[in-house]
Amino acid sequence: MASFSDAARFLLLTVLGIAGNLSTADAAGWRSDLDWAALTSKLSSSASLIDTSYDNYADECFPEFSEPSPTNHALIDQPSGMCLPHLYLGWEMSWPRPSENGHMNETAIQATWDLYGDLYGFDPPADFESWISDPINPSLNLPSKVLFPSVASDVVAAVNFAKEHGLEISVKNSGHSYQGASSKKNTLLLNMNRYTHYAPTGITDCDASILGSTVTEDLSNQPCLLSLAKNKSSLIRVGGGENFDKVYRAVIAANEEEGYKYHVVGGGAGTVSPMGWSWQGGLGGTTGGRLYGFGVDQVVQLEMVLPNGAHVKFGPTEWEDASAEGFTVPRTKFVSGVCRSNPDEHDEEKWIWERCPDDFDIDFNDLWFAVRGGGGGTWGVVTSVLLQLHDYLPFNPYSFNLGAEECSAIAPQFAMFKAHYISAPSLLNVTKEHSLACSSPDVTCLRKVLQENNEGVMQTPKGYAEGTLLGNSNDRIPGKVPDSPAPSPLGTPIAGVLVPQSWLDESEENIKTVLETSLSTQYYAFGGGTVSGSDQANSLSQAHRNAAFMAYFDLDDDYFWGNLFPKMFDISDKTKFPPVFGSNHAGPFTSGPLKDYWTKPCPDELTFKERGEKCISFQEAIYGTERLARLEAIKKAIDPQFMFNCANCIGNNLPEASKSPSPPAEPAPVDEPSGAPYVSSFAAAIIATAAYLLINTV
Repeated sequence: MASFSDAARFLLLTVLGIAGNLSTADAAGWRSDLDWAALTSKLSSSASLIDTSYDNYADECFPEFSEPSPTNHALIDQPSGMCLPHLYLGWEMSWPRPSENGHMNETAIQATWDLYGDLYGFDPPADFESWISDPINPSLNLPSKVLFPSVASDVVAAVNFAKEHGLEISVKNSGHSYQGASSKKNTLLLNMNRYTHYAPTGITDCDASILGSTVTEDLSNQPCLLSLAKNKSSLIRVGGGENFDKVYRAVIAANEEEGYKYHVVGGGAGTVSPMGWSWQGGLGGTTGGRLYGFGVDQVVQLEMVLPNGAHVKFGPTEWEDASAEGFTVPRTKFVSGVCRSNPDEHDEEKWIWERCPDDFDIDFNDLWFAVRGGGGGTWGVVTSVLLQLHDYLPFNPYSFNLGAEECSAIAPQFAMFKAHYISAPSLLNVTKEHSLACSSPDVTCLRKVLQENNEGVMQTPKGYAEGTLLGNSNDRIPGKVPDSPAPSPLGTPIAGVLVPQSWLDESEENIKTVLETSLSTQYYAFGGGTVSGSDQANSLSQAHRNAAFMAYFDLDDDYFWGNLFPKMFDISDKTKFPPVFGSNHAGPFTSGPLKDYWTKPCPDELTFKERGEKCISFQEAIYGTERLARLEAIKKAIDPQFMFNCANCIGNNLPEASKSPSPPAEPAPVDEPSGAPYVSSFAAAIIATAAYLLINTV
């Protein structure tokens, strides 16, 4: 069968000839009443502010999706800065059907048939080509102004300009947001791709002699003091526009120069960025996350521009040993921050970090909690981050081609073996140390045993990034860490369930049940360091910490919510919905069950407006009721005007975030064959295919 991206790309090819011949409205007219020259005058010489339109999106982005070997590296480098790794993210809810109110009066069933019907041989809507090629389609979700900041002062100027004129800001690095958080109409987009790159020279080796010192007022020694308290000695600074391709290559260069001493936990794709991946949790399934923790656990210090225009840096300044409770890192007790007193200064060597003004009312403890796990794009603009580096360990990839005919017969047995190896290693007489060194999606292991001691084992690359560079077959991006999955029109529509380790431990049958009823390969990036590596002051849900793995189920079917959900999660308190879903890879159609009946799925025949009223929200199903309430309170305090108001981000569905009420309208008719069971099984097949390709290529 053709791949997911190939099948979805087929329809796209039919409209490419149309897209290049369109004449669009003059997008430069967006907010022409404002003095944009005043903003430009405050920017650095290397920053640029440009007008953009649908024409840019069609001319620059569409063609990449028809390439034999498409790559997000090419999309990132396009002049307008508008391209996204999934083409349909350029429309609200990744759905090009025209809608005046964000599809609120249409149904999930309609979305399924519009977007995924062609994948399984059904004719797409007759108007689909015209939807994609319509420059005034009301569902388009593209900005009309894009700023490429080069230094932090450019970001400060943009935020202050937006604050003065009541504008919204959207933020983008590479656009790897399955719910579409990095693109929004009627916003000033800050595309961070041209921002200062720190990683190539950003590695710091900490001097152990500073142990016992007091944290300096400007926080300059805070990162090393905290790292040494974690029994680590190295850090890397990453800029707000750098992705893991740049980070990995910086670490490789340092290792080659200094003798392989550094290891960084990161994402599976080179075009994924720490600036989004980390804030959603950060699953290090290919880079030792089960040894060292999630992406949020790697953060040592943050530098941001907040919605009030302040340029700040902050991190823990008080901590205490938590080893008696099973943690491998100190518990954060207090977070301090400083403000830059000369925010208009472009030259970083002249920056002055001082105590924040008396009227500065941001709680850095709350900010540290919210940013690390509460998602990107909603708390402000991260301009740089200091990430923990770990001691280098050799890397062993193991590939199992279970798609081959001769192996298909043992696929179920191998799935059980892998589940045992990762989640119940003692059943195989495997040590916990060896189990935690391995993770998925591709069964990659970091070993504390040198290669030459493993007789008969083929020599492998020194690290994950080196392995991907070695195996990079895309000659369009030589020398770069490839992106995986490759760009495609559509991403994964829903989220994965965080299957609790405690539930699996109850019975061998529970593992078997998940393997038989989930829709795709499990994502084994949990356990070990993801439990013990928390500083206990981040907003990543406890479900992430408690998980054995992430699995995809048919969430439109009664079986998961009615049978598995009540067994996996504590639902005894009906006022507190538990966190269920993983935040990384969560798609735009993610929804929890009915608010009044937690064991019933959210009906896909409801309109999206009705789903919002009657079903547990995207955010609540990820964070749980209690944690979401705290995050929403922090959002209101940090960004009371909702300047940063991205799709499915914290606070996005609050009444205060709505700038203009949606006009009432009748529900759109559903063009589909009759038979609800058929629709449910069809949707399940779609989800299974999308999730399988996502997990096995990231």
